[in-house]
Amino acid sequence: MQLKFSKHIEVRFSEIDSMGVVWHGSYTLYFEDAREAFGRKYGLGYDTFFDNGFAAPLVELNMQYKKIIRYGMRPRVDIIYRPTESAKIVFDYEIIDETDGSLIATAHSVQVFMDRDYQLVWENPEFYQKWKERWDVFNVNE
Repeated sequence: MQLKFSKHIEVRFSEIDSMGVVWHGSYTLYFEDAREAFGRKYGLGYDTFFDNGFAAPLVELNMQYKKIIRYGMRPRVDIIYRPTESAKIVFDYEIIDETDGSLIATAHSVQVFMDRDYQLVWENPEFYQKWKERWDVFNVNE
């Protein structure tokens, strides 16, 4: 079982630019929406971090644009959790045009843990280690 979730995007008029395409900065919001939806499904939301005394800031986000998104399209974001022994959360993303199955964009993100004093945490927080064990993330088959 791979930890994966799909979220449909509702492209808002405010997200398009003067050329009628989605402004490139909006893609980061789509990835954020996917992370939040993943968190709700698998019990790893931002409230989980905060309730356990941690924050999980984004420290890396790499994107590749393959095709434009226009107003009125309803693409899908697929988010995939990538297990790691490190105290970080790694996701890969694909935005898919469901009208023809083509790839619109790909991305990769990394989040780390910080305590309430904004200090980087080098070990997996206990709640995150338990989450990994609950979902048996190191026995995930691709």
